[in-house]
Amino acid sequence: MASDLEKRGSDVQLPLGANGNGTTVGHANEHGHKASGSLTDDSQDYASLIAALSPEEYAAMDKHVLRKMDRNIIPWITLLYLMSFLDRVNVGTAKLVGLSTQLKLTSLEYSNASMIFFVSYVAFEVPSNLVLKKFRPSRWIPFTMVCWAIFQTCMGLVTNYGQLLALRFCLGLFESGLFPGLNFFLTGWYKREELNRRVSIFFAGAVLAGAFGGIFGYAWSRMDGIGGKEGWAWIFIGEGLITFVIAVLSFWMVHDWPEQAKFLTPLEREFVQLRLKADQGLAGEGTLNRRIVKKALFDPKTYILMLMYIGAAEPLYSGSLFSPTIIASLGTFSTTQSLLLSTPPYVVCFISTVTTAYFSDKTKRRGVFLMFWSIIGAIGYSMLLGIPIKHAGVLYFAVFITVTAVGPLIATTISWTGNTWGNHYKKAICMGLVFSAGNSGGIVSSQAYRPQDSPTYRPGHGTALAFCMLCFFMAGLLWWMNARENRRRDEKYGPAPTPGEKIDYFDPENLRRWGLEGMSREEMIELGDDHPAFRYVL
Repeated sequence: MASDLEKRGSDVQLPLGANGNGTTVGHANEHGHKASGSLTDDSQDYASLIAALSPEEYAAMDKHVLRKMDRNIIPWITLLYLMSFLDRVNVGTAKLVGLSTQLKLTSLEYSNASMIFFVSYVAFEVPSNLVLKKFRPSRWIPFTMVCWAIFQTCMGLVTNYGQLLALRFCLGLFESGLFPGLNFFLTGWYKREELNRRVSIFFAGAVLAGAFGGIFGYAWSRMDGIGGKEGWAWIFIGEGLITFVIAVLSFWMVHDWPEQAKFLTPLEREFVQLRLKADQGLAGEGTLNRRIVKKALFDPKTYILMLMYIGAAEPLYSGSLFSPTIIASLGTFSTTQSLLLSTPPYVVCFISTVTTAYFSDKTKRRGVFLMFWSIIGAIGYSMLLGIPIKHAGVLYFAVFITVTAVGPLIATTISWTGNTWGNHYKKAICMGLVFSAGNSGGIVSSQAYRPQDSPTYRPGHGTALAFCMLCFFMAGLLWWMNARENRRRDEKYGPAPTPGEKIDYFDPENLRRWGLEGMSREEMIELGDDHPAFRYVL
């Protein structure tokens, strides 16, 4: 489809249209590399070709380009996050096969070793997101992976608590850029209504890490004694070396922003940027300045989503770090069985995550799904709190319920975060803050599940239950705020532009209707989600 169009040439000079799905004539620069009100000659030709498409041709090209994006982007970043999550939580598996015994760790020291990762992780998420904005993803993301792979491998060589603590801190430092960076990266490729399904597939990497982490841990631990290293050391060494290989390949497998993507033709690159322009308006233009930073820091939605995400992330890390230990504490299962039994709940979690994403994108709703799964998670933790330890089968079923609920909570919160802000730099700052707050849930979970509370772990389960309810209330609050603001804008400015409606953001009549006369282009771009034509996702 794209190659056929490129062969046509262009003697048609039409205003930007993308079959009516466009906005003003202008090269859609999603990442602030060049803000311009006019197209280059080649770009003008491609925009004219796209504008001349029939509805059927436009739909066919949209489907073709979307599939091409999915094939080239989603599988590899899913693999990257799988390795990232596996590397950060494998300390729980290593503990079960002798880490604490060999290094003579007290319960407090093990909790600190689990926690210290999240200290550096949380501290460097926002700076890393801004670095990604300035540099090429195909260079920055693989570089950070190479660094954390080295530290992960070296963890298999530690001989004391101090060394373990230092390497876990460095691991968190270099892993901090991947998760927020990849989520931010996806918002520069996909329309808002397409995002949740892709984020959920990518987040499935974490779910798969939970599913296979126990199996991998069991396999690596069987190498006990080889090369004079214990089984727990081989968990770190083996997974670190695999990560290193994947990191090196990522220099070729990770792509850049749409305007630089080598797997797209020039026409397809223009098409991707125009469809994003139609969906996000002026969101991709502008520069980073103090006003943008102030807008991000003083937006109440930032803090609501921070609380919402930590409400989802604390139960996630509780399960990922401690589910083998929790299962082992039921008294019925051996260490090997506990490692293997930690896998099935994450298989079900994978199904619930992907299914929720499909219906969330189809209905263009986020809040209702978050509230539903928050309650389901709370029910699971209530069962873990209330059912006597002698009913191991029922408690294992409760682990299924909690893990199944956490996946959709994380993925849907991420998508809602990416959908909420308009200005691209504001989005980068806010997403970094949200992920920093959320991942501090790992600090909480590391301290909540204490060995002295075994086998019931009531403080840990009670903490996770409270965070599930925090997610529920924050989702309800943001849904209400967004619905009220959308209603206010509809009443004051009229309905928002539909996806099939051509809109010129600088037309004098539109400026008068929106009350934006006298504002400069830069000021209008900085409005972002405060622009009267913007509507929030519910």
